[in-house]
Amino acid sequence: MAVNNPHWSEWWVTTSSLEPLWRNQPTYIISQSVFMLAGILTLIHAFRKGGRWPYFWLVTVLHGLYADNFWHFVVPEYDNFWHSQTPIILLGKRLPLHIIFLYPAFIYHAAYAVSRLNLPKYSEPFAVGLLTVLIDIPYDIVAVKFVHWTWHDTDPNVYDRHYWVPWNSYYFHSTFAASLYFFFTSVRKWLSPNTPQWTAASKCVEWKSLIIATILGMPFGVLLFVPIYHPLHDNLKIHSEVTFFLLFSVFAVFIINGLLTEREKCKDRLTAIDYVLILQLALHYIIYWVFVVFFDPAKEVSVGLHEPVGPCNEVASLITPFGQTLHKRKYFCPNDYDEGYFDFHCVGGTKPQNGADWYIICGTPFVNRAEYVAIISGILIFAAGVFGGIYFSNSKTTQPVAKKFKTK
Repeated sequence: MAVNNPHWSEWWVTTSSLEPLWRNQPTYIISQSVFMLAGILTLIHAFRKGGRWPYFWLVTVLHGLYADNFWHFVVPEYDNFWHSQTPIILLGKRLPLHIIFLYPAFIYHAAYAVSRLNLPKYSEPFAVGLLTVLIDIPYDIVAVKFVHWTWHDTDPNVYDRHYWVPWNSYYFHSTFAASLYFFFTSVRKWLSPNTPQWTAASKCVEWKSLIIATILGMPFGVLLFVPIYHPLHDNLKIHSEVTFFLLFSVFAVFIINGLLTEREKCKDRLTAIDYVLILQLALHYIIYWVFVVFFDPAKEVSVGLHEPVGPCNEVASLITPFGQTLHKRKYFCPNDYDEGYFDFHCVGGTKPQNGADWYIICGTPFVNRAEYVAIISGILIFAAGVFGGIYFSNSKTTQPVAKKFKTK
């Protein structure tokens, strides 16, 4: 049915000219292009592999749509990030098109790599969760520095930062990816117990598994914040860095135990489409290293929808799962904020006025570019070792057959 109201249609899809966006934020356009490419290549890979992989690709997309937008529209008091504008942006200018492909770029890659390890089933969701974080971390660190999005300044859930990235961003990616993978594999196992994990069962069974995993993956990912993050951070005032590494430790224990079990090496040889997938993953890492080496975040200008500006003394309340009330500023306060990755220097220091939610922010210079180069280089080296080991050192080798010699 056609939508007659132009404003309503623009809420669903808004398009902007590419030229000014490229002039203002070239790194953002490049990053978007890489994610779009990743979405296409992972989809092609899924269909080439067949079985359940196309269903898994789709469930990552649906999960991303659910997890990324639930907070904006259902519980807006927990709304705490705003994307910079893109050539195509959806849902009231809150969902850039490339974010739809971010989740398969992260979770599909992680799941396919884990599938080649032949880990025990109890270990796999945790491995998918941590590999998802490993793929996400250079993007999180670099993209926020280049103002591809902004975070709420005083929200207690995103207040503790690592290079301006909330520690809870890593917590979120690990728990949500693990939860989604668990339900996608477990529900199908319950419905069709005799079918191998990545072999497709009937369409009815696969669609049931997909829908249930989509519905339950996000809320159970949230529930994984309850045993560690909320009691320690909210009640005992422990820094979010500590709560993340406690979660990391739990995940790592399951993964290491899985790696130490007797398991068969992967029998499947790498195919051409596998090598394409690996090259795309390498491009993902390299592009953020290129940004910190060759680009200047102080030249990035984000024009668009940002946190609404309002009175600095108004507060909003957040209720924790344990009934504690936390507080944050209800509005952005341009005269008193602590987000060192953006300012207003590119507009002569002119700050937005109360009531504004569409305004200009400017990236800030590197305080120490070498430190960013070092941290991203370290991540690239570690990721190369992990994924290189999975793909190239984990295949089954054929033992040479001993020759028999005749004796006189």
